[in-house]
Amino acid sequence: MTATTTRPSDRRISPVFLGILAVTAVTGWATWTGFAEKPGIAVFLFVTAAWIVSLCLHEYAHARTALHSGDISVGSKGYLTLNPLKYTHALLSIVLPVIFVIMGGIGLPGGAVFIERNRIQGRWKHSLISAAGPLTNVLFAAVCTAPFWLHSLDGVPRDFRFALAFLALLQVTAALLNFLPVPGLDGYGVIEPWLSYNIKRQVEPFAPFGLLFVFALLWVPSINTYFFDVIDAILRGLGISDFETYCGQNLYRFWQGTNEFCSING
Repeated sequence: MTATTTRPSDRRISPVFLGILAVTAVTGWATWTGFAEKPGIAVFLFVTAAWIVSLCLHEYAHARTALHSGDISVGSKGYLTLNPLKYTHALLSIVLPVIFVIMGGIGLPGGAVFIERNRIQGRWKHSLISAAGPLTNVLFAAVCTAPFWLHSLDGVPRDFRFALAFLALLQVTAALLNFLPVPGLDGYGVIEPWLSYNIKRQVEPFAPFGLLFVFALLWVPSINTYFFDVIDAILRGLGISDFETYCGQNLYRFWQGTNEFCSING
């Protein structure tokens, strides 16, 4: 098939995504009502499923913006169906980010929709396509934190509040990391159209290693401390305390046992 147009089936929401959305809804309900015998398992499934939903929406935002900017090939590639199995690198976009959440509680930027940039004219369009993904994380973070900065937590169960706080942490870290102007990340994609040809040619070989470079820097204690201080400051500005994100992560990692401090003070 030549990618000259998009069929209705190219835009139909995938059953895979609907299934992930259903898991998010059911486990969110279980977390809210306390239905699960072990709340940590419900929180784990809720946050993980919601995180995957946000990853799908991140990539969808890239693809949808590219479609309206001139790359109609994204439809035939399945990017408009929100199906994570259609991504160029499902391992990098879904599996690794989930593993990083489980291991370290950080929102790893994924990257997996292939945009045919030669179809798109205009530097602003190229920048907007790159910015669309992390802006989705910003929007997701705003939704997660809305009960906090709107001071509407009355009646919100403790475990659900903790889960939202941890999910917000993931979204803020993902947005911040993605917006870094490092080759291979969306932040560099935003500024790349405005760089000279010589600079782009010199930087291009380093693009596959950009994310590795960022995580190598995060292993440096002083940089790591500064990075998470910035994250904490953003979350505090949105009404979320360190206590809530800590207890959210603690509840998420249920296999380590629940901290009694969170149970008593929540």
